[in-house]
Amino acid sequence: MSATEKLTAVAVRQTQPREKAYRLSDGGGLYLEVQSSGRKYWRYAYRYAGKQKTLALGVCPDVSLKAARTAHKAARAKLAEGIDPAQVRRVEKILRNQADAESFEAIGREWFDTKMAEKSESHRDRTLRLLEKDLFTVVGRQPIKAITAPELLAALRRIESRGALDMAKRARQAASQVFAYAIQTGRAERNVAEDLRGALTPGKKKHHAAITDPIELGKLLRAMEASTAGPVVKAALLITPILFQRPGEIRHMEWEEINDDRWEIPAEKMKMRLPHIVPLPSQALALLEDLKPITGRGRYVFPSARGASRCMSDNAVRVALRDLGYTNEQQTPHGFRATARTILDEVLGFRPDIIEQQLAHAVKDANGRAYNRTAHLKARTTMMQTWADYLDKLRQGAEVVNIRA
Repeated sequence: MSATEKLTAVAVRQTQPREKAYRLSDGGGLYLEVQSSGRKYWRYAYRYAGKQKTLALGVCPDVSLKAARTAHKAARAKLAEGIDPAQVRRVEKILRNQADAESFEAIGREWFDTKMAEKSESHRDRTLRLLEKDLFTVVGRQPIKAITAPELLAALRRIESRGALDMAKRARQAASQVFAYAIQTGRAERNVAEDLRGALTPGKKKHHAAITDPIELGKLLRAMEASTAGPVVKAALLITPILFQRPGEIRHMEWEEINDDRWEIPAEKMKMRLPHIVPLPSQALALLEDLKPITGRGRYVFPSARGASRCMSDNAVRVALRDLGYTNEQQTPHGFRATARTILDEVLGFRPDIIEQQLAHAVKDANGRAYNRTAHLKARTTMMQTWADYLDKLRQGAEVVNIRA
């Protein structure tokens, strides 16, 4: 090919590597550099302010001959205006990086790492899945300050279209926290998620299904005792109604948290961010003793079937209940909390404040302060053993005994 001859698409495609790198000129400083490895690069050689410079225009064949010529023409036009095209490229890159750093996704991940670090593992997992699946995929790449309320609403409507009304509500709340963080760090001026309060379809308040009739509860307990689930899942299934803590807290139970006849849950695992003590009745201790030879060498009392490095799936106990024939409309793992709350009060006659304390709800003392983890511990220990004994009686088919004072 002569020095004045222009390149053709066929010639570019047919170029072969040589022992040393070489160049094929297209004129005006544009050339194709063919390296010995076979890689091909478009370059523009020019002079600016008396210095020889080179501008990269892309990799062939990702950038075609036509595209390379278009970029070359634009660079020459800048040069004719007295502007260094390489400097233009640097400025564009800075602006691009700045836009990426101020995108909803970048700020959302920064918020998550900064503000969610002390939340429970299950809450962190749910929030990150929601961000990645439903928000980042729609508005993630946009600069956060450029996102409008209608654009965010469109992303939330997509969630609603799946029938996930509560999920859409949580997504708006998460987005609001990301926008608030962006405002605090000087990267946004308006929280458009707050403009959408009341814009979503209201979902019906859904309570966790729970059996509160003692006779029906006895039937359920007998079915659970006969469950054919694996030993780890069955132990979690059986201990859930006895301890009536949140399913996520039970799944994340660790052997090092068991201190004699107490389960001491650290604050970071609790919804209210306060440490919590669960007195362990003899029935719960027996279940843990039977399970220790199976999972006692690992971290979690109820590890995942896929590996001991993580805890049991949040669906394991729920599926075990379904296998027994109990639907989501009859009983859920979380529903055992309502079961215990109702029967401990209405049948067994325990004080509501003691029950609420054991449920790890936001109970306060007479001075308006949150109770500490050891508050009413003796009374709670008595209540937990009485409750476990009562469950045994129901399981054995005994008549319901009302011991309310």
